[in-house]
Amino acid sequence: MLIDFFLHLKAARLPVSTREFLTLLEALQQGLASHSMDNFYVLSRTCLVKDETNYDKFDQAFGTYFQGITELPGLEQEIPEEWLRKMMQKHLTPEEKAKLEALGWDKLMEQLKQRLAEQKGRHEGGNKWVGTGGSSPFGNGGYHPEGIRIGGESAGNRTAIKVWENREFRNLDDSVELGTRNIKVALRRLRSFAREGAAEELDLDGTIRGTAKNAGWLDLKMRPERHNKVKVLLFLDVGGSMDDHIQLCQEMFSAAKTEFKHLEYFYFHNCVYDFVWKDNHRRKAERFPLHDVMHKYGEDYKLIFVGDATMSPYEIVQPGGCIEYMNEEPGAVWLTRLLEQYPHAAWLNPEAEHSWDYRKSIQIIRTILGNRMFPLTIEGLERAMRQLNK
Repeated sequence: MLIDFFLHLKAARLPVSTREFLTLLEALQQGLASHSMDNFYVLSRTCLVKDETNYDKFDQAFGTYFQGITELPGLEQEIPEEWLRKMMQKHLTPEEKAKLEALGWDKLMEQLKQRLAEQKGRHEGGNKWVGTGGSSPFGNGGYHPEGIRIGGESAGNRTAIKVWENREFRNLDDSVELGTRNIKVALRRLRSFAREGAAEELDLDGTIRGTAKNAGWLDLKMRPERHNKVKVLLFLDVGGSMDDHIQLCQEMFSAAKTEFKHLEYFYFHNCVYDFVWKDNHRRKAERFPLHDVMHKYGEDYKLIFVGDATMSPYEIVQPGGCIEYMNEEPGAVWLTRLLEQYPHAAWLNPEAEHSWDYRKSIQIIRTILGNRMFPLTIEGLERAMRQLNK
C-alpha cells in the first residue's frame, strides 16, 4: 500500500526520493504515527516534502489517494504486555468470592507444603496449584481471602497473609516542610522544658541583678539553653498498605525530628517482631534486635507507633505469622513487651477512624494498647499528646 502511495506521489510530479521513503518507513516502524491518519499525514509530509512550495501539491495527492480512509491498516497500536497480563487475571463476582474458603493457618501451611512437593510445572487461572491469575491460595495475580503470594506483584486485594519475594522499602524523607506546620503545633503539646548542658546562653535577668549588686560593674551571667527534654522512641511502619500514606507520614516524621531533640526512630513492617531497622535499603544487613533497643533506651522514653495496623490477624497472634519470615514469637508478644517497658505509649493510625471497627487486626492491636490508638490527624495528634503526658 505504501509503495503505491510513493508511486502516486511520483506521478503527481512531487520530487520524492527512495531515501526519503525509507526514512518514512523507519519512522513508522518506531511507532511515530501510531494508528492515526492525521499523525501519518504530518509524518509523511515531514519525511517526503523538503520544499514548502510543494505542500499544496502534496496535500492534493494525499487527499486523492487516501480519500475515505480513517486509519492506516497494519499500523494498529500495540497493546502493552502488562495490560494483556491483567486481562488474564480471573475476575470473580462478589458471590464467587464469598464461596472461597479461608483455610486457616495450619491447613494453609500444610497444603502449601503438599503443593510444592507435587507440582511439576507452571499453572495459570486455576484454583489448586501455585500459579497466576486464579483463585488458588498460592501464587499471585488472582484472588483468595487468605493466601500466600509467591513472586509477582500484588493484584491489589491485600489479602495475602505471607509474601515470598524480595521486597524493597524506601526511607521516609525527614526534610519535608509543606503541610508540617499544624503537625508541629500539635506535637508541641508533648513538652517538658529544662536547662541542661553547658552554660552557653546569656542570662539577661541574672546579668542585670549581678551588675546592680556589683555597683555598676558589668557582671555577665550565662546559663544552659532551654530544651524540650522529652525523649521519644518512634516506630514507623513502611511498605505494603502504608505506601498509600507516604506523604502524610513523611510530614509527621519531618515535624517530629524538628520538635524533639531526643528522638530515636526505627522501621518495622506491619507488626513489630524480634528486630527492627533504621535504613530500608539495608534492612536485611543492618538489623537491631528489639531486646537491644529496649535495653538501650530507658523507660523514660515515650513510645509512639505509626502504622495503619492493617494486616492479617495471623501476623499478630500466630508464631510464624510474619508475612516475610518465620518468626518464633507472635507480634502480640513483642507489643506487650514494649508496652511493659514503656508505659507512656500511643499508636498513630493514618487510616480513617470510622473504618477501624471493620478490620480485625486493628481491633486486636487497639485491645493490646488499651485503646491508645489515635488517628493521624491534627485532632488525633492532640489527643495522643495528652495521653502521653499523663
